[in-house]
Amino acid sequence: MSVQSKPEKPAQQPTPFGAALAGALGACFSNAVVYPLDVAKTRIQATSSSAKGKRKDELSMLSVLLEIFRKEGISGWYRGFAATMLNTFSMQYAYFFFYSFLRTSYIKRLTSRLPPGSKAPALSTAAELSLGAAAGALSQVFTIPVSVIATRQQVGQSLRERRDIEDYMDEPEEHQHRGDDSFLAVAQEIIREEGVTGLWLGIKPGMVLTVNPAITYGVYERLKSVLLLAKAAAGAADKLTPGMTFLLGAFSKTLATIVTYPYIMAKVRIQARTSDEAEGLPDPLRRARQTGALGLLIRVLKTEGFVGCYQGMSAQIIKAVLSQALLFVSKEQFESWALSIMLLFSKLKSTS
Repeated sequence: MSVQSKPEKPAQQPTPFGAALAGALGACFSNAVVYPLDVAKTRIQATSSSAKGKRKDELSMLSVLLEIFRKEGISGWYRGFAATMLNTFSMQYAYFFFYSFLRTSYIKRLTSRLPPGSKAPALSTAAELSLGAAAGALSQVFTIPVSVIATRQQVGQSLRERRDIEDYMDEPEEHQHRGDDSFLAVAQEIIREEGVTGLWLGIKPGMVLTVNPAITYGVYERLKSVLLLAKAAAGAADKLTPGMTFLLGAFSKTLATIVTYPYIMAKVRIQARTSDEAEGLPDPLRRARQTGALGLLIRVLKTEGFVGCYQGMSAQIIKAVLSQALLFVSKEQFESWALSIMLLFSKLKSTS
């Protein structure tokens, strides 16, 4: 009589809560490492490429970092750090929670239609993109107020007062540290100037930009599945090396950034309000900005050309690729730690 072998027990996966926590912690870690680059790219994006008296090389990431250091010191590189970390944690936690929850639910639904013991099917690229977009939209609604405050802090108070980053870069050093630039003070300033709805500035381009993480994670998961299948067919280990994970993350984020960059730039300018004082523009173009991101991009096309829509893209890619690649590498480690902690708490609870 033949003895049937017991089916292998599938590897335990983190719950949506554990995946969200791991993703949020990994995102905070990766963004903290490259934070000075984040400040520099935000200021570049908030600057018009046709700025009076500004050469193109003065808007490079290195030149902006040196300018910030010269006028504001090391603290200038970390302006708005606390608000950005809060925004990063809340945004990534919400995104990973919704993404993990939706993805797990969708896979369970697909698996329930298969014979018992069947392996879970690989999701199509369209399904990955749709799940990522849905998760991004849900997380945007709850977290964008912190994003608006963080953006205002990064560009600096004198930029907000003058609405003119070109003039700021030429301001005397003693004029750049006026007033309260704390989280609550900036929030009050926004509410005073824009009303409570001002905390949701950029929500429309933010919704469009939900395709950015959707593309990133969709492409990443798809390429990861292909590589793991290839490694399994070759009899190699069924896990990607940190180096391969880094490269996959970098490629995925670069592709997503190139596709969505005009709206990334538009969102920064809307939230920072650095495009409000458009001197010398005719009335039709002044009114165009009131239509939101699309109107702003139309104005940029007319005044700066197609290249203006990609002002600061190299800075965005450098920062985003490094941050995202570090996130992909650290997220799996944080997931491992989160799973170990959850198992520990489960054992402690069962023994008590």
